[in-house]
Amino acid sequence: MKNIKSKLAILSVAGLALALGAAAPTAAETPKKGGILKFVVPAEPPSFDGHRETTFALIHPIAPFYSVLIRVNPDNPSSPTDFTCDLCTEMPKPTDGGKNFTFKIRKGVKFSDGSTLTAHDIVATFKKIINPVEGVASARKAFYIMVDSVTAPDDNTVVFKLKYPSGAFIPALANPYNFIYSKKILDKDMHWYEKNVMGSGPFLFKERQAGAVIKGERNPNYYHPGKPYLDGFEAIFAKKQSLRVQAVRGDRAAIEFRGFPPKSRDDLVKALGKNLTVQESDWNCVLITTPNHKKKPFDDVRVRRALTLAIDRWGGSKYLSRIAIVKAVGGVVFPGHPLAATKEELQKIAGYWPDIEKSRAEARRLLKEAGVPNLKFTLHNRAVDQPYKIVGTWLIDQWKQVGITVEQWVQPTGPFYAELRRKKSFDVSVDFNCQAVVNPLLDVAKFVSDDLSGNNYGNYQDREMDKMFDAMNRAADPAEQRTIMRKFEKRALDEQANAFITLWWYRIIPHRSYVKGWKISPSHYLNQDLSGVWLDK
Repeated sequence: MKNIKSKLAILSVAGLALALGAAAPTAAETPKKGGILKFVVPAEPPSFDGHRETTFALIHPIAPFYSVLIRVNPDNPSSPTDFTCDLCTEMPKPTDGGKNFTFKIRKGVKFSDGSTLTAHDIVATFKKIINPVEGVASARKAFYIMVDSVTAPDDNTVVFKLKYPSGAFIPALANPYNFIYSKKILDKDMHWYEKNVMGSGPFLFKERQAGAVIKGERNPNYYHPGKPYLDGFEAIFAKKQSLRVQAVRGDRAAIEFRGFPPKSRDDLVKALGKNLTVQESDWNCVLITTPNHKKKPFDDVRVRRALTLAIDRWGGSKYLSRIAIVKAVGGVVFPGHPLAATKEELQKIAGYWPDIEKSRAEARRLLKEAGVPNLKFTLHNRAVDQPYKIVGTWLIDQWKQVGITVEQWVQPTGPFYAELRRKKSFDVSVDFNCQAVVNPLLDVAKFVSDDLSGNNYGNYQDREMDKMFDAMNRAADPAEQRTIMRKFEKRALDEQANAFITLWWYRIIPHRSYVKGWKISPSHYLNQDLSGVWLDK
């Protein structure tokens, strides 16, 4: 993890910011109290339950209302190993050979309804995440395969016992979606938090106008002294990218935390000059194409392999990186990480061959052999321009090169997720794997069997993938982990072609220069509770 190459590139006078006229970040300043931060969000959350959802549309407007047990250090969010307490009092040292973790919990923390938060609320929360009851969705339950039990011996102590030592456990625990919920509420209704908000975070829920805005106001009882600095925030929903760019340009909003494409950045820099700051980072997020294995002919591995063989990822990266928030060619692991495939290793996988004509010839042969030389199907996609619709349009053109005819079925975020979870109607869907903490051993849980994963929508079980996933997470030697990861990747993307990677994302955040205290990370999920953000105006 120490050699990870994810970068934090805050453009400065020494680099691109000067060339484009953007404002450079200044030295450390004393935060100012007050003000309302207005930011734009491209989509509304499908529900308010952080344990269920996997979208930025949930984390951006809702994370400020909640506490978590531990988190990535908000002052160093680009680090994959720098974790700090939120509700705990200090990071624990593991005992019993790395299998026991005991957390002491802050005293006096209050939920927004006035009730006291205790260790029992934290235990109830993680039981919901790790072992959800039937009918309750938990998108990241596979992240906790190493957990044997979680208990609270008293009101201020939480103990996690692991089945085996795992370096992936603490990063999983720091996931920003692990909102701490009230045991009292969960005991009555496990679905309550899907439609309601009640946490102990830096802000209190003030108002929601469906389709328009979610508002929060400062929590006067917040337990981190002096924070938050803001009086409140307004998360303004705007589906069209042009509207979001214009909102920042016209100062109707200060920032969008997800990211703009290169041209929008350049236009804003030209228009706003020193009033704009630009932060950029590699992005632990990738669009995936997921065939529905229960729909013919996608139950045939030859058809699935043909779909991935038709895609020119190397050429697509050069073209799409100029117009969309995608850039790097990679496999199942965040590019640049020690566990990621090298270019030479990638080029041995179907869909990554250096000769695209050879690849497409093989795709045509497989389609003919499978009895569908003139395949037609519908691509299910999300009604978000960047990068979903742009990449979806590109995919359709790629498949056209081998005689496949594809129509696009685009849905708003809520119905899009509902269709993925039903796994019944769609032929092939644009899907994604966007994670918070860079933690590849668990991030690839997307590709294990759908009854184990929690967020695999392909309608398949592959027990060989499950075995390799378990073996990687039990392996202590990084070299052994990497060897297993290559076999895992080869089976997922080539031998079975269970799902296919398109291109990894690249994050560009142009924001009003008066926004201070926020630092970019390789994830649009991290550092979003807004407790350290302040306005210099």
